[in-house]
Amino acid sequence: MVIETTTVDVPVGSLRMRCVMLRPRAVGRYPGVAFYSDIFQLTDCTLRWAARLAGHGFVVLAPEIYHRVEPPGTVLGFDEDGKVRGQADVESLGVAEFDVDIRAALDHLAADPQVDGLRAAGHCTGGHLAFRAAFQPDVQATALWYPTGLHDGKLGADADAGSLARAGEIEGELLLAFGERDPHTPPASRVVVREALEAAGTRFRWQTYDAEHAFGRDVGPRYDPAATDAAFAATVAVLRRA
Repeated sequence: MVIETTTVDVPVGSLRMRCVMLRPRAVGRYPGVAFYSDIFQLTDCTLRWAARLAGHGFVVLAPEIYHRVEPPGTVLGFDEDGKVRGQADVESLGVAEFDVDIRAALDHLAADPQVDGLRAAGHCTGGHLAFRAAFQPDVQATALWYPTGLHDGKLGADADAGSLARAGEIEGELLLAFGERDPHTPPASRVVVREALEAAGTRFRWQTYDAEHAFGRDVGPRYDPAATDAAFAATVAVLRRA
């Protein structure tokens, strides 16, 4: 599908959350997906991923996760300075703030006349945010690519956001995609996540690939096209199946 891309400022109380919205140009109604980036915000490769998803028949809303602490349009570089700044930004924000932003993004999608049902997706830190979006009862399916902090609860300023303990609140299906050589979620950490989901009775699909962390970032040495294509196909399937 051919898509169109716009920038929107979504109200969050007295604030405005800059988002990129990508949608099919063809008239129709499509599932809406709140898509959360890694710590570098809306980089070109992140937006390419979002555009690809929109082209498969989804309305995608990608918020700037640091809108509370960075000027609109801030994109961080894939270098040490960008990594340090991104980590400092995310650690300056509390889980309660992230949760308010998540609900605002979902409400904006739900109000769009082209949107038919809500989904969520995210990469890395954004995967953890998408997991929290899945707590919302109107989110019907969620795709998490190498989500960080689920096993120990670390998210932003909160040492333990308690996210995994709330897995029983998730009504929709989850897809979790990990690289087997991901140092942020090594085998023991993935066991913690999987066992918690099983104990909570969460419906989920579990995918692992012979890949590193951020294997879906199409720049740099970690990029794995085959793993990315497989995980993307699984993502489209779970988001459509809801």
